[in-house]
Amino acid sequence: MPAITADTLTLARVDRPDPAAATERTVRSVTTAPSGYEGEGFPVRRAFAGITKAALDPFIHMDQMGEVEYAPGEPKGTDWHPHRGFETVTYMLDGTFEHGDSHGGGGTISDGDTQWMTAGSGLLHIEAPPEWMVAKGGLFHGVQLWVNLPKSDKFHVPRYQDIRGTETTLLSSHDGGALLRVIAGELGGHSGPGVTFTPITLVHATVSPGAELQVPWNPQYNALAYVLAGEGRVGAERRPIGKGQLAVFGPGDALTVAAETVQPRKAEPNLEILLLGGAPIREPVFQYGPFVMNTREEVITAIEDFQAGKFGQVPSQKIPHTGR
Repeated sequence: MPAITADTLTLARVDRPDPAAATERTVRSVTTAPSGYEGEGFPVRRAFAGITKAALDPFIHMDQMGEVEYAPGEPKGTDWHPHRGFETVTYMLDGTFEHGDSHGGGGTISDGDTQWMTAGSGLLHIEAPPEWMVAKGGLFHGVQLWVNLPKSDKFHVPRYQDIRGTETTLLSSHDGGALLRVIAGELGGHSGPGVTFTPITLVHATVSPGAELQVPWNPQYNALAYVLAGEGRVGAERRPIGKGQLAVFGPGDALTVAAETVQPRKAEPNLEILLLGGAPIREPVFQYGPFVMNTREEVITAIEDFQAGKFGQVPSQKIPHTGR
């Protein structure tokens, strides 16, 4: 799980919240993501399965994609498909993904890169491994997060943010025991490169065995933590959590994550965890597959617009390479 790495001793540090003044968040629930398949058949873990919309708001859906070692000829992606009313955030840990759309946008993301797509008013989209990876095979591992758009922005013109891994804001915990990659939002006074419609924070933390990470967290945001690898404990009560599990936190302004001293898998020496939260939109959500709107009628309109070709046409040329 390379993503982007750095020496934590040389990075800016996030101050540990004052225990006398901060309210440490407790854990409301820990759930295990069920496994399934997406697109042409690549494996995923459905991170948000069983969690209420109110607890997730402003997030809609998240998949941990792959972590699979493909043989030559096996790598898979998705076919062309529509989106409207939200944003997709694809964060690659291992491997390479190409993406393109019916508006001519697209690019390539690889280890540690993030592709932030605002579907907005609607487009057709495809994600697939490059031809060389299909021929060669290799490790594929990433995360895709869906972020809702408020009603006022659901018809925003589609746009991309291709965030290179080297552009991610790298920080250290107060004692150097954890590496923090801030992809979007703000953490301890440090901002990530992702530009969002709804205020959110998205952080990938690598916590060394036996280390404890405690960070300030906006009290107006919800708070979620998803384990990509390893085992640890979360919340004020230090509740156990492991790979493929999601913790939903209660209110407060400090978030705690600790890695177990002994990790169970040699290939996963650290606790790898996504921390995410945002300001709830608090609007009705009506979702039907790749359409996330406020009402059933708006979803019906989205389907009709898609069928009428208003999302654009599948381009005849190959996916453009605006990234690497």
